[in-house]
Parts: sequence; structure tokens; C-alpha cells
Amino acid sequence: MEGSTIILTDDAGKSLPCTVETAFKVDSTEYLLLQPVDFSVQIFAWQETDDEEETELVDVTEEEIDLIFPVAQAVLAEQNLSLKRSAHTLTVQGELPEPTEDDIIEIDTEEDGNCGEFQELAHFYYEEQAFSVFTSLDPLMFIAKVGDDGQPEILTPDEMVALEPYVEQYLDHVLSTEDAEEES
Repeated sequence: MEGSTIILTDDAGKSLPCTVETAFKVDSTEYLLLQPVDFSVQIFAWQETDDEEETELVDVTEEEIDLIFPVAQAVLAEQNLSLKRSAHTLTVQGELPEPTEDDIIEIDTEEDGNCGEFQELAHFYYEEQAFSVFTSLDPLMFIAKVGDDGQPEILTPDEMVALEPYVEQYLDHVLSTEDAEEES
């Protein structure tokens, strides 16, 4: 199953083609580590801070995405990138430009203070509001379980919390196996 492509769907019927990176079992349930075939992207708005000379990135709501999507799509199309409203994430299809130091920014993406490095793909305005489209330099991964009907299902947040120790244990095992193979 590793290396094969499967399609995730969401409640709205949108799809997301993913490559199966690995499969593993916990108790009797099969889980899949999935990576989208296309590049996952996020759109952020630029907002002034209390210090008027600085700006910060803020999340964009689904309603705002509905409004700005055609503009973002047109700006990315100028770079031969196709923006898609995929299941679970926005994606772009095409060849990404090589990141330069000026294109890379650290963004705090989670409540626990984790930062990730992102490449800015496009910057545009909609009704005098500045927006940017970013892709993570670390690929987005999903964990899905294989349902009773044989179809992959994205885990709920509670299921992710319960599975986390098993995933860490599995990844530690995989990494130690790879290290041992490299040493021999």
C-alpha cells in the first residue's frame, strides 16, 4: 500500500489525493500516514500591530477565503500554479519556485508556540487588505484510519490525542531502524 495514491473526501464532497507514506496497525485498526499529492497552502492576512511600523499575519476565515479565492487563484496562475479548494486544506498544483531567503518566514501555527518555516508564494490585495499565500517547507501530513467500509477517514482531534503515543513509538522505531541500516 505504501506509495499508492488514495483520495480523501470531506463532508462537503471535496477531494484530496494523497500518497500513502506508510501504514501501521494499533490493536486491530489500520492507520495510514498520508501526504497530499499537491502542495498544501495557507492564506493569511497582514494586519498592523500596536506598533504601527510592524505587521503580523492573522488567520483568514472560510468566508474571507470565499471572497479572495478568485484573486489568489489569478495571482498564482501567473506563476503557472493552480490553486484548488481541496478537502481539508487548500492546495496548489504545479512546480513551486525555488525558495529564496527573502521568501521564507517563520509562522507560529499552533497554540503551543510551535513555529514552522513557510515559503511565500504570492502577495496580493483585496479591497485594500494585504494577503499572502504560503506553503510549509515541511510537508503537511494526515493520519487516517481505514474504516469498516475500507475507506480512509481523517482522525478526530480526540482520536489523534489517543493515537499520539503509538505514532511517536512507531516513528521512533522507524528512525532507529533507519539509523541502524545506515551504520551497517
